[in-house]
Amino acid sequence: MASATSFYDFKPLDKKGTAYPMSNLKNKVILVVNTASKCGFTVQFEGLEKLYKEVKAEYPDDFLILGFPCNQFGSQDPGTNDEIQSFCQLNYGVSFPVLGKIDVNGDKAEPLYEWMKKEKPGLLGLKRIKWNFEKFLVGRDGEVKNRWASNAKPENLKKDILEEIKKGKTSKV
Repeated sequence: MASATSFYDFKPLDKKGTAYPMSNLKNKVILVVNTASKCGFTVQFEGLEKLYKEVKAEYPDDFLILGFPCNQFGSQDPGTNDEIQSFCQLNYGVSFPVLGKIDVNGDKAEPLYEWMKKEKPGLLGLKRIKWNFEKFLVGRDGEVKNRWASNAKPENLKKDILEEIKKGKTSKV
C-alpha cells in the first residue's frame, strides 16, 4: 500500500481472515506489538494485559493494544489463529485484540508493518523487525510516535502512552 499516509489507511486481517480496518480506531492511541506464544518474551503478554487494563480504566475510549502473532523468529508462534487466541486468553487473560498471524519482514510482510517500519526505523535506521514483541506507539493522528525493542517492558511504556493520550485530550478542548 504505497499510497498510505496514515495508520488508518490499512486493513490487516483479524483471526478469522476478515479485514480489520484501522480507520475504525481513529482518535485512539494504539500500541502495536508483534507477538509469539513460545518466545522468551511471551511473558510480556502479562505486562501488556496489565498495562491495557490500567490505561483503559482511566481512559476507556482512548487506548488500544493490538497484537499481531508472527512465526518469523525461531518459529515461535506455529499454531493456528484459533490456537494462538486460546493460548493468549487461557495463559494470560488477554482481552485486547490479537489479530491474524502475519509476517513482519520480507516479501510477504503485512503492509501495515512495512509502513510503520518506514515511519519509525529502529536502531541505526534499520527498517526490519529484529524479534518478537517489538512495539510501536501510534498517536490519535495516525502517525507512529515511538518504537521500542523486544526487551522494553510494557510497564515502562505507560508514561509515554499516557502523555500521548493527554496530548489528544488537551487539543480537543
